[in-house]
Amino acid sequence: MDPEIIAEFEQRTGITVKQSYFDSDTARDELLLKTEGKGFDVALINGASIRILAKRGWLERLDESSVPNLKHIDPRRRIEFEKAEDFGVPYFWGTIGIVYRRDLVPFAVSSWMDLLQPIEELHGKISMIGDSADMIGAALKALGYSLNSTNEDEMKDAEALLEAQAPAVNTYRYLSLNEDSALLNGQVVMSMMYNGDTRMLQEYNDNIAFVLPKEGGNIWTDYLSVLSASPRKAEAKRFINFLNEPEIAARLAQYVYYATPNLAAEALLPADFRNDPVIYPSGEALENSEAYRRLPPRAHKNRAAIFSRIVY
Repeated sequence: MDPEIIAEFEQRTGITVKQSYFDSDTARDELLLKTEGKGFDVALINGASIRILAKRGWLERLDESSVPNLKHIDPRRRIEFEKAEDFGVPYFWGTIGIVYRRDLVPFAVSSWMDLLQPIEELHGKISMIGDSADMIGAALKALGYSLNSTNEDEMKDAEALLEAQAPAVNTYRYLSLNEDSALLNGQVVMSMMYNGDTRMLQEYNDNIAFVLPKEGGNIWTDYLSVLSASPRKAEAKRFINFLNEPEIAARLAQYVYYATPNLAAEALLPADFRNDPVIYPSGEALENSEAYRRLPPRAHKNRAAIFSRIVY
């Protein structure tokens, strides 16, 4: 979040914003579960989780009467996930791929297998996103399966691939995006990463590159939701509405390097930003990619068990 935008909101409204950070959707869910959704006013929710959290009764309904700037949002993004139209305001969308150091990796990365079956000299210098959906999804895509697979044999194949990779993994924590990043000091030379985050790291080093693997990956949309337990719902909705003022949303997109679902804001963005293939991947690049879809409870339990066996 752009600190100048936060400061502008606080100055304009007198409302103070306090932020809590998490490095994966799994970590966010653990944070919310500890308090049963209490203690927060606004939460950043990935599309696939909105239905689950809404079903728990943790999310407040949102519409144009409470968030008027919803009128600027691309209608397709609003209905992309179940219950998203009722309980979330699209924030940004993007992909997950591989970031790597061109000067420290002796080949051009093109496949998930480059990360999941790393050459020996890269052992101990790769990292993964410690999130069950993202990590298992990458393994499934590498093997030519759907990242939404519930097939037990395919899941076993994905687990075997991740288990074989594990000794080569430096960390399952998401890499920091500042000058202390492990990707900048060379501790890590290849990693899973969200597309726009690459642009932040490239501010420090031109040898950092991003690739959406040829097998495809996850197309995600994040949403801002108001927690139903919040005692400050009106202020929370005011904050979300402020972030969707076209000029504010355009500034925020350029700060975080992500594609905005706010069509009025998109029209204000410079051409080089809109035409950046990392931020706005082409249709061809996205051809083999998928969004996460609703999975049965048994499949969620199976994935959680696989994740636990690999990471812990």
